[in-house]
Amino acid sequence: MKTLTLEPLTREAFAPFGDVIELEGARHFPINAGTTERFHDLANVDIGFESGGRPLINVFRGQPRPQPVAISMMERHPLGSQAFVPLAQVRYLVVVAPAGEFDAAGLRAFHARGWQGVNYARGVWHHPLIVLDREGDFIVVDRGGDQPNCDEIALPETYTLIEAAARAA
Repeated sequence: MKTLTLEPLTREAFAPFGDVIELEGARHFPINAGTTERFHDLANVDIGFESGGRPLINVFRGQPRPQPVAISMMERHPLGSQAFVPLAQVRYLVVVAPAGEFDAAGLRAFHARGWQGVNYARGVWHHPLIVLDREGDFIVVDRGGDQPNCDEIALPETYTLIEAAARAA
């Protein structure tokens, strides 16, 4: 069994795969006569409008995964992006690989802080939602339309996620 070392989820580290959705460092300004703070343009939502896409807003309720987490499949959405924003502080993991032909050498794993969201860019390979500890609800913004928009693959080998400190030991 192979391992993937978990990294902190930062805008810089995640940039090849999409956007980190967080308020820290975001452009913001007051609106509504100063009664509301707007955190603006946090992610590039891509609905594939040119191919008949329309925006969907969903709630996904993730169940805790058994530990250690085993990664044996990946999926991608070739026609649009897919964003996940937790509705409460919840620990979850993000596993991704670059868009294009799947290449296991490009696999990366991130540990999200409970208030961070992610927006997977069009075609980026990712594992389905991996919630830790307790059930968690997420607002999910993605593409709707008549065309199929989810490709899944089984990995030739299973990967186990480990913390960086465990790898150093």
